[in-house]
Amino acid sequence: QVQLVESGGGLVQAGGSLRLSCAVSARTFSMYAGGWFRQAPGKEREFVAAITWSTGRTSYADSLKGRFTISRDNAENTVFLQMNSLKPEDTAVYYCGARRNFGSIQYGPGYDYWGQGTQVTVSS
Repeated sequence: QVQLVESGGGLVQAGGSLRLSCAVSARTFSMYAGGWFRQAPGKEREFVAAITWSTGRTSYADSLKGRFTISRDNAENTVFLQMNSLKPEDTAVYYCGARRNFGSIQYGPGYDYWGQGTQVTVSS
């Protein structure tokens, strides 16, 4: 069973930064991509960013480009999300996902494994 464990969430003031980490228990060469999604209270889960494990190709939600950066460490089977210039509207539970097979890395239902989520709260 593949497990994903997120860490790095917390409370930060607007304009601050956080770095989320997601440790994947499986060897990442067996996965096609890792991604981050978020869900705010009363809203649907939305795509944040994703990266393919082999080539490092990245994709971002248009509204987050320039503030968020996704990266991965294949040796450590870990994917990261660096979040800068945080805004109150970034407040959400952030989920890490892993996708086994080729396909759209922005498409949440295509992901096979999910972490438990980590809370990010940005105060104004």
